[in-house]
Amino acid sequence: MNYPLARECIAPGVHFSSITDRKFKHNRMSVNLVVNLDRDKVTNRAVVPFILRQGTKKCPDFTKLNERLCDLYGASLDAGVDKFAEYQIITLGMSGIDNRYALHGEDMVSECAGLLAEILFEPNITDGKFDAQETALEKQYLLDTINAEINDKRSYAMTRCKDIMCADEGCSIKKYGYAEKVEQITPESAAEAYEELLRVAQVEILFEGCGDPTAAKEIFRKKFEGIQRTPISVASYCGRNQQGEVKQTVERMDVKQGKLVMGFRVEGVTEYKKMNAERIAVALFGGTANSLLFKNVREKMSLCYYCSAGYDRNTGLMMVHSGVEAENIEKTKEAVLQQLQMMQRGEFEDKDITETVMFMKTALKATTDSLGAMDSWYLTQILGGTEVSPDGEIELSSQVTREDVIEAVSCIKLDTVYMLLPKEKEGE
Repeated sequence: MNYPLARECIAPGVHFSSITDRKFKHNRMSVNLVVNLDRDKVTNRAVVPFILRQGTKKCPDFTKLNERLCDLYGASLDAGVDKFAEYQIITLGMSGIDNRYALHGEDMVSECAGLLAEILFEPNITDGKFDAQETALEKQYLLDTINAEINDKRSYAMTRCKDIMCADEGCSIKKYGYAEKVEQITPESAAEAYEELLRVAQVEILFEGCGDPTAAKEIFRKKFEGIQRTPISVASYCGRNQQGEVKQTVERMDVKQGKLVMGFRVEGVTEYKKMNAERIAVALFGGTANSLLFKNVREKMSLCYYCSAGYDRNTGLMMVHSGVEAENIEKTKEAVLQQLQMMQRGEFEDKDITETVMFMKTALKATTDSLGAMDSWYLTQILGGTEVSPDGEIELSSQVTREDVIEAVSCIKLDTVYMLLPKEKEGE
């Protein structure tokens, strides 16, 4: 099934997009506030959605808000923070049953959209500040989230490599902000961040499900029409070319297993069809259980515990990450580069492309089985300046040739090598 995206500008810098699929019994709505990643503001902004989910003027605590959700046949509310290229995304979302399944003929689309709008536009702010206790609770939640990053050494190593690789770029700024800045958050500063978000964010409202989105669209249109806004514009691509010598950093911590992360620049790939070919090429290189990195570096050479690659089309970055014993770090690095050079010479089989495309097709088809996955897919498409459906992506993937793959990997240049190693023992 193809999923046509209906997209409309309903206020300055505010777009409402909808996808209809009758197989679902629920609808999902999300309001996504997109702002530039700003090191000085990112932490205050990150706490905002979590405070908003605690209550509104009419429901000043979570207990009363939860009662409202229960009255809506157990509608669910979610809040989150994400990152897209050089932008921070503040999200509020709600899922609820469609009108057809309400027992007493309630207009569930209007009810859910109305409550979501109330949470966004009528927060529990008094005298220019959020509730002190709720702010304190969400500050601690944010701090715990930030501090938890170092406990996952795989994720930590990836983040550190990007920090070094993109030190002077917006995409290196953390989406949740920084621990030292959390302590500086106050009920007043969080409220100021909220007010600024409403004024300057590019707003993307998405509606997915089986219902009629018209009522939800009108509710948000009226709400945003009453606000004076100066919204930012979003660039769909922020990639850079590799500059100068390859950067190399070694960091030592109390770990048993070393981590090797290699950051590559994918140069000059800005057309969507070529980005799709790049995605297939990177998956063949290191994105599946049949990839060259998995079959050769991990299985045949037994150099590491895992070895995989991922590609971000909006930043033009390819990251290769592996878990490896310290003594095998250099061998693993050379083996990864060797596999890339083999691909650039066309030393792979046509069946490798076929298997990779089949894997990608399966993953893309699964996207349409979940409202949340569809929400994420289309938000990324919109911010990337495209409106390609999962079916459209499948069609593009089926057209990728051997020549396309070789051209795609020929654009990849090593930029940064990061190694997280165990601490040296005394006397070594």
